[in-house]
Amino acid sequence: MAEKTKFVCIECGYEAVKWLGKCPSCGRWNTFEEEVVETKKTKARGITSFDAPKKLSEIVSMSEKRVVTHLKELDRVLGGGLVTGEMVLVGGDPGIGKSTLLLQICEYLGKSQKILYASGEESLSQIKIRADRLKITTENLSLLSETSLDKIIEAAKDEKSGILIVDSIQTMFSEDGGSVPGSVSQVRECTHALMRFAKQSGTTVLIVGHVTKEGSIAGPKILEHMVDCVLYFEGERHQSYRILRTIKNRFGSTNEIGVFEMTDTGLAEVKNPSEMMISGRPENASGSVITCTFEGTRPILAEIQALSSPTGFGNARRMATGLDYNRAIMLVAILEKKLGYNMQNQDVYLNIAGGLKISEPATDLAAVMAIASNYKNFIVDYKTVILGEVGLTGEVRSITYPEKRVNEAKKLGFTRIILPYDNIKSVKNAGGTEIIGVKNVYQAIKYCRDNGKTAEIPN
Repeated sequence: MAEKTKFVCIECGYEAVKWLGKCPSCGRWNTFEEEVVETKKTKARGITSFDAPKKLSEIVSMSEKRVVTHLKELDRVLGGGLVTGEMVLVGGDPGIGKSTLLLQICEYLGKSQKILYASGEESLSQIKIRADRLKITTENLSLLSETSLDKIIEAAKDEKSGILIVDSIQTMFSEDGGSVPGSVSQVRECTHALMRFAKQSGTTVLIVGHVTKEGSIAGPKILEHMVDCVLYFEGERHQSYRILRTIKNRFGSTNEIGVFEMTDTGLAEVKNPSEMMISGRPENASGSVITCTFEGTRPILAEIQALSSPTGFGNARRMATGLDYNRAIMLVAILEKKLGYNMQNQDVYLNIAGGLKISEPATDLAAVMAIASNYKNFIVDYKTVILGEVGLTGEVRSITYPEKRVNEAKKLGFTRIILPYDNIKSVKNAGGTEIIGVKNVYQAIKYCRDNGKTAEIPN
C-alpha cells in the first residue's frame, strides 16, 4: 500500500493534499514541503477540565514571579529572569553554545528547584561529560535521553520539575503529530504539547531550536509565535565571543543583548562589552572610527572600519558587514553629492569589528567619517568618538541619550566627542572631555582632517 503524503506550509502550518505554489492561508510562495502521514492511531487530546471566564481583577499577575539565573547577561536579556510557566526558545548555529548555556544555568537554578534536562541528541554519558567540564554539581538536576515528548512530559510530572529543558525540539516525537520527527507537523504538535504543560503546571520550559542555512529557526513560523520568548545566539564558531539577542519577549524588552565569551569551562560573562568590542584596534590607521550605539538600555562602543579601493569590475561594489546595506549605499551617495567625492570607480567596504550588528542611525556620522578617512588617507584622532545621524542633505541630526553615550566614552578614556550641534546642551557633565558640535558632514570631516594627520603608506 502506498504511503499517504500531505503538503505543509513551513510558514503557517497550512496543510494541503497536493503541492501549491502559493499558500492560501499566509499568502507566501514556495513554502510547501511534502510529508509522509503515518496511519498510526493517535490518542485523544480531550480537555480534562473547563475553566470558566474570569474577571481581569480576579486574575493573579505573574509579572513578579521571576527566577534569577545568576548569569547577569542572561537575566538582562530575559528582562530580569525566568517567569514561572514561561516558554523560552533558544536558537543559533550548531556548536555556538546553546546546550552549554542551558546546562550551565542548571547549577544556579538547581539550588532552589528540580530540573529535568531531556536530550534527543546526546546520550546520558555525553551530557555527563559536558556537565563535568562545566563543573555542574547540583543534585536537583535529572537527565533523560529520550525523543518521545509524551514520556518526557510524564517524567517531568513525576519528578515535579520546576524547569524542563528540551534539547532539541526538532528531535522530539509526539503521538499526535502523525509524521516523522523534525517535520512541520511534529514541531508544531510538540510545541503545542509543551505549551499546554507549561501553562497548566507552571513549569518553566526552555527549548533548543535548530536553524536553517538562512539563519532562521527551523520549522514553522508558528513555533516562534507560540513561545513567550525567542533568544538567538550570534557569533562565529571560530571566535570566542558570543552575543545573545532577544527576538521576542512577552515579559521584557526585545532590544537587550548579552555578551559571553566561550572558554574551556563554559560561557563566561563579558561585563564590559565596549572594551571587548574595541580591543585590538590599530593605531595610526585610516578608515577606523569609534562610535557608541545602544543595545536596549546599554551603551556600547564599537569600531567602524572602512576600506575603499579602485574597482576591478564594471560597476563599483558596496559591501557592509554589521551595518544596514541600504544605509551604507546612502552614506556613500551623500559623500559623492555633497562633498564631491568621486567614488563611482571605488569599491567600498564597511565592517563593525567584533561581530556586532548596528541598526540605529546614530552611527551614521562615524560610518561617513570612516569612509572619508580611508578615501582621503587621513587618521581620525585615536581618542575621539563620533556620534550623529546623517540626513540626505548632509546635515547632522540629533540623537537619543547623548549624555549616556558620552559617559560610556569617558569611562574608557576617550577625550574628545564629536556629536550633533543640537545635542550639546543635553551633555551637562562633560568632566573635562572636549565636546565638538557639528551641523553637517563637511564640518565634521574638516575638523577631523585639520586635527588629525596623514596616514603613512606602507612600503
